[in-house]
Amino acid sequence: MTAALPAQKRKARILVVDDDPGLLRLLTIRLRAENYEVEAVDSGALALTTASRFRPDLVITDLRMDEMDGIGLLREIQTRYPGLKVIMLTAHGTIPDAVQATQMGAFGFLTKPIDKQELLDQVQRALRISGFSDSGEDWRSEIITRSSVMEERLAQAHMVAGTDARVLITGESGTGKELLARAIHKGSPRRHKPFISISCDDTAEELLESELFGHATGVLPGSAQAQSGAFQAAEGGTLLLDEIGDMPLRLQAKLLRVLQDNAIRPVGSTENIPVNVRLITATRRDLRTLLAQGAFREDLFYRLNVVHIEMPSLARHREDIPLLVGHFLAALATETGVRKIYAPEALELLATADWPGNIRQLSNVVRQNFAMSQTPIIPVELVQQSLGSSSGGRLPSFDEARDEFTRSYLSQILQITGGNVSQAARLAKRNRTDFYKLLNRHQLLPDDFKHRSQE
Repeated sequence: MTAALPAQKRKARILVVDDDPGLLRLLTIRLRAENYEVEAVDSGALALTTASRFRPDLVITDLRMDEMDGIGLLREIQTRYPGLKVIMLTAHGTIPDAVQATQMGAFGFLTKPIDKQELLDQVQRALRISGFSDSGEDWRSEIITRSSVMEERLAQAHMVAGTDARVLITGESGTGKELLARAIHKGSPRRHKPFISISCDDTAEELLESELFGHATGVLPGSAQAQSGAFQAAEGGTLLLDEIGDMPLRLQAKLLRVLQDNAIRPVGSTENIPVNVRLITATRRDLRTLLAQGAFREDLFYRLNVVHIEMPSLARHREDIPLLVGHFLAALATETGVRKIYAPEALELLATADWPGNIRQLSNVVRQNFAMSQTPIIPVELVQQSLGSSSGGRLPSFDEARDEFTRSYLSQILQITGGNVSQAARLAKRNRTDFYKLLNRHQLLPDDFKHRSQE
């Protein structure tokens, strides 16, 4: 067995924005000389387009630019990428504006002409405070994807990981909400502290209250001593409250008080205990519908929904299915010492089947097929049996299969061209108008496929 190679450290990515070509070139040279990965653009609009594929760890922007100035860019970045630090560049006469920008949330400002050491000091401090880690992509290693849709969600997660902003993760069951919460924790400055996950569904109210807030001696039947709750167990780290939409109203009120006071009061106690916890919540339910029904507190909703990340269903990143299947098979091979693969027609059936249970259902089917197969090649009949029990035996119709092929083809060609519609239309040998109609028919957005050409 060969020793695993150490993970290659990732360079910090810095996006530099200035409409002065000379200064843009100078800053790029200085930052690249310090081993930073730099993308340089000359306008705020181009900066926003570039940020979606480059996924910067820091933005350095001029304050005064035509069309969108540095203040406008700062506002857009705060909306789209909470937690992404921004350093302003300013001439002497615009220092008051730069001070205003820092009051609005900019990390700091540098006065032209830019002093090299001051630039590097501010960059290092901004990256350190944002929680940037150079340990490769370890923070997201549990999430297996090549989908541009998923990459966009991961980019959001990485931006917010360096802050203590509360995150609400929504999505259908089995889409990987807890995995994303763990990734945010692993990418944060709290990564060396505990990550605790508590599910709020199918739990008796009194038991859930005790699990969350702890209880004093003798409060619960048979309890001879006080017990700490999840908020105390996660001290300094991250607490995930899964299925927050199922939390009873009384406990919602108690949770709201914790968020307001940064302190908990264990069940049966009269004393408040300070807590230092980063809170992430997740739910499969539509909280706005619950608000309208009076089943969820509006004040709590706005406390929790500081940053919202929606996890897509597996049907929206179907190109990941072969990759996920390979990952699950490799894990089973490690677990059992036996290697098995799917027959091509079996893998094709997996890639085109309905997955109402999303990634969790796919994982269960692969595990079931692996256990039931008597040969190293898993046959299509086993997949049909599994889908028959989980999907009513339904195979896609010819029209559905054709649409699925077309959507997959369009996704691949957009992936290849990085979302460039003109190039994609030429490769498909279709005129641009017809190609746009195809994209609209199959609900594909070119912006979802804009990605970095090199990672």
